[in-house]
Amino acid sequence: MPRTTAHRAALAAALVTPLLLPLWAAGPARAHGAPTDPVSRVVACSPEGGGRADSAACRAAVAANGAPFTAWDNLRVANVDGRDRQVVPDGKLCSGGLPGYKGLDLARADWPATRMTPGETLTMRYVSTIPHTGTFRMYLTKPGYDPAGPLSWSDLPGKPFAEVTDPALTDGAYGVEATLPSDRTGRHVLYTVWQNSSTPDTYYSCSDVVFPEKKDAALPEKKQEEKEPQGGEKENTPLASNSGPASEPTPGPAS
Repeated sequence: MPRTTAHRAALAAALVTPLLLPLWAAGPARAHGAPTDPVSRVVACSPEGGGRADSAACRAAVAANGAPFTAWDNLRVANVDGRDRQVVPDGKLCSGGLPGYKGLDLARADWPATRMTPGETLTMRYVSTIPHTGTFRMYLTKPGYDPAGPLSWSDLPGKPFAEVTDPALTDGAYGVEATLPSDRTGRHVLYTVWQNSSTPDTYYSCSDVVFPEKKDAALPEKKQEEKEPQGGEKENTPLASNSGPASEPTPGPAS
């Protein structure tokens, strides 16, 4: 199976039919992983991102990049060994400092985002096209973060709000569970670092998330429910509308 076809089969299976994942997990794809919920920029803006890939932010990212994000699961840097702040430059956190992903670093307030609730328990779904052992470190931008500026290490707390080692791999994805900070409002970036112990690689990802503004926090529960999509699922969409994929990608043939 060609690399691009394998990527499409993997992401389609992860987003639509998790039971199909064992078919491709044993296949020859040479890639590794990325968050699909909350959706990361690289997944949202990949050819498999559905309606999100057609958002203004993703179109600008692809244009700045000069190429589509076909290798959405391969945003990794070798031999970092925990020295993230020394190796990855300010303003290039979302790309990991890799030129092939530079479009992900654009400072914008309209990236496709996932709605979150302060203090809730989050289970990140981190799709893995090649399983590895390692530790996930999760950071949330500080209160007062301005998405109109480039993301810098100073925008993140010194320590992660969650650190999880070797979470279970289920249906082709790691479930990384953590309690979100309770003091965030508005738009933020969930920054995930996956430091492998089975390889010398470290993976970086930016997931844009939106918390209720303070003025919305006291709205009646019924009003809040009206903002949720049918079925009780979180929104992986721009703020103004539900612009998720009209139809999910079709899984490719198993190999």
